[in-house]
Amino acid sequence: MQLKGRKIILGITGSIAAYKAAYLTRLLVKEGAEVKVIMTPLGKEFITPVTMATLSRNTVLCDFFNYDDGSWNSHVDLGIWADLFLVAPASANTMARMATGVCDNLLLTTYLSCRCPVMIAPAMDLDMFRHPATINNMEVLLERGNIIIEPSSGELASGLSGKGRMEEPEKIITRLVSFFEAAAAGRGPAGDDGRYLSMRGKKFLVTAGPTHEAIDPVRYIGNHSSGKMGYAIAAELANRGAEVILVSGPVAKELDHTRVKVVKVNTAGEMHRECLKWFPGCNACIMTAAVADYTPVVSSGKKLKRGSGSITLEMKPTADILGEMGRNKKKGQVLVGFALETDNEKENAIKKLHNKNLDFIVLNSLNEEGAGFHADTNKVSIINPDGSAVDFAMKSKPEVAADIVNHLSGLLK
Repeated sequence: MQLKGRKIILGITGSIAAYKAAYLTRLLVKEGAEVKVIMTPLGKEFITPVTMATLSRNTVLCDFFNYDDGSWNSHVDLGIWADLFLVAPASANTMARMATGVCDNLLLTTYLSCRCPVMIAPAMDLDMFRHPATINNMEVLLERGNIIIEPSSGELASGLSGKGRMEEPEKIITRLVSFFEAAAAGRGPAGDDGRYLSMRGKKFLVTAGPTHEAIDPVRYIGNHSSGKMGYAIAAELANRGAEVILVSGPVAKELDHTRVKVVKVNTAGEMHRECLKWFPGCNACIMTAAVADYTPVVSSGKKLKRGSGSITLEMKPTADILGEMGRNKKKGQVLVGFALETDNEKENAIKKLHNKNLDFIVLNSLNEEGAGFHADTNKVSIINPDGSAVDFAMKSKPEVAADIVNHLSGLLK
């Protein structure tokens, strides 16, 4: 029960994705949270208060007062009671009203009164989501310290396909658990007043994936990196309002986010060029890419034919991207590296941290089952320049990304 004792207000607005709120409520209760549901008038058109009352085990609140006895549903008391206000689904209409301070229903007055962090999970058709008005409203909400749970892409209720699907309940639960864990450990992104500190106004460079060093037009030297960790970190930063440059080697992943610019590269040389181009204008860089240490001295312009004997492939070192960035980083810039080790893990990671002039390094091991290349989970340790380390349990890569960004946010404060 990872949310045991947490008091959560779930706000439901007028969106077809309201059906997901039923399963989300069930998961919240299963994880031990106390849930109070507030529905907008249009929200009741998509899912009934009876359903939500049954699942939340609390009376659903829809109006400012109860018509049978005139008792008042105090938005002030609700705002003080909650540890988190989660609006899921959040329609374009409700987000616009939140951004402009309109408070003509109980959900909105509670939002303006609450002292706790606010998470917003948008849900709408793709053209509504990418409309400049919606984008501007989300930027305003981010700037004010709200947390946007970016919607996913896929088939929409309209029959179209694109971005706008409310994130799946399981993933929302993961975000909540990571948020509360970080706050409890004192490494979360909360300010002195308890409100969420966004990354708005900050710019980050993130690298991901492998590099491919060509032997000939059809063969290359590479590694098994899937890019999942780097893409998860880029998404986490962008969800917190940051502008992200994601320099990605060849991977079978995509990231469709309004605040992420994806720059595709193939070779270590191309990644070197792009990193040096973007790093000077960034607040921080997280280098998760598995860059090749060597590249063929000569790459054949034609496919090499099989012969009867062996062949010798001469290799030369690639540019030390991380080391060069460490030597050239400006005061106030934060540089983070990754170390994937098979032996003498911590010693090798600390050596790399100092040699590359890093602000911290993330160590993961190929000896841990479920960690490393292609896995959806990872188990990491964050090591600081003084040798102190924070060890984390095995988690999903988005959860690991949240832990890394939480640690980074402490340095940027």
